[in-house]
Amino acid sequence: MKALTNINARSIADAVAAAHAAAASGRTFTFSGGGTDLLQQIKDGTNQADVIINLRTVCEARAVSVSPSETRIGGLITLTELAGHTALSAPWAVLREAAASVGTPQIRNVATLAGNVTQRPWCWYYRNGFHCFKAGGGQCFSVNGENHQHAIFGGGPSFIVHPSDLAPALVALRATFEVTGPGGPRSLAAADFFVLPSQDPARENALVATELLTSVRMPTPAAGVVSTYLKITDRAAWTHAEVSVAVVLHVEGERIRTASVVLGGVAPIPWRLTDVEQFLRGTSLSAAVAGQAGALAIANAQPLAKNGHKLPMTSAAVERALLRLAPA
Repeated sequence: MKALTNINARSIADAVAAAHAAAASGRTFTFSGGGTDLLQQIKDGTNQADVIINLRTVCEARAVSVSPSETRIGGLITLTELAGHTALSAPWAVLREAAASVGTPQIRNVATLAGNVTQRPWCWYYRNGFHCFKAGGGQCFSVNGENHQHAIFGGGPSFIVHPSDLAPALVALRATFEVTGPGGPRSLAAADFFVLPSQDPARENALVATELLTSVRMPTPAAGVVSTYLKITDRAAWTHAEVSVAVVLHVEGERIRTASVVLGGVAPIPWRLTDVEQFLRGTSLSAAVAGQAGALAIANAQPLAKNGHKLPMTSAAVERALLRLAPA
């Protein structure tokens, strides 16, 4: 492994300044929160950084604050802290369950919210030295190769799937992402943070080179909001979703007033099921309604040659997640 320069940032502003200085001097850099994915990328050569800007020494971006109108979560909070935070009560189940589903306890103890949301794809071709779109090349080898784990929605020209568990939950919660760079902070909706391959096949999000995700803000859930996160994997731990679904429902009486249903593991970005959301509005949640929603969830799917198994998985995941929230 090549020699690396480590910089222990004292604050978010310090980290951004270090990144700007590295870029200005022609050196490549990367931010490290928990470092769980970064270490693997350095080992396999997909990250060629000369400078590691360590964010573990920054304490200002780990807090959770809840007000009657808004909840703010620092981007450097660990997934263990997020999954067990006492301020995030029942309506936040989708976020806590998503955090608890990641990797292993050891990984969750160091991995951060921001790192989970901004991690690079785990496509076999990208991680094994193929000169694909994600590695600066001009093709996606999965199209005619091994594509069991690839996208059934939103693919082309790259067919990676976004690996984050927190991202679908945050989109479902209508979060706003706060990012900080040399020009200062800016905000954008979680749904606008993620970038489809048709927009730019080399990127997964809207961050520019010297920016980092510092916090997320979400409307504090109203009374009657229920939520859940369901994840289907090919083994019990330290793996990413074959299919996942984040569901947030605002229920008044027996009827659903609003619904957010967002998939993970099946598209290059967290994939909102707007047709399912519209179908659910005004309905009373039942087994029949959940089954219809599950069938509707895959109406626009476009599987590749070897990932058709994701269709029944997706349909079943949506149905099961909704049934979790149905009245007893």
